[in-house]
Order: sequence, then structure tokens, then C-alpha cells
Amino acid sequence: MPLFWKPYKSEATQFIEQLKAQRPTLEAEQRAGRALLWDKPQDREAQAGFDTARVAQKPYVYQTE
Repeated sequence: MPLFWKPYKSEATQFIEQLKAQRPTLEAEQRAGRALLWDKPQDREAQAGFDTARVAQKPYVYQTE
């Protein structure tokens, strides 16, 4: 490996590194946004009830009986 060789960085990687340098709070903002929509406590009893109440689907749903 030559002495002047430097590792390759794609344009996307350079953009993300530049963005993180400009906005150091970016990752914390992303985590807060994720918590608003996705990180919710799960009710296991309700989920178990939903699973037991599920009706099995027929192999061909458009077939009349």
C-alpha cells in the first residue's frame, strides 16, 4: 500500500459526516422523533387477546361458499 493512499469515502458518507459536524444534536433529535412514533410500551395481555381472537383466513378469499 503506498504512503499517499487514503481510504475511500463515498459522497453519501461525506455528506452525513458533514451534516453531523454542522448539527451535533442531530442524533438526539432523531431519537426523540423515533420515540414519538415507535418506542411505545406494549400491552402484552391485550396482544395475547388479539392473537386468540384472530380468525384464520381461507386459502382463497374471493371464493364463495
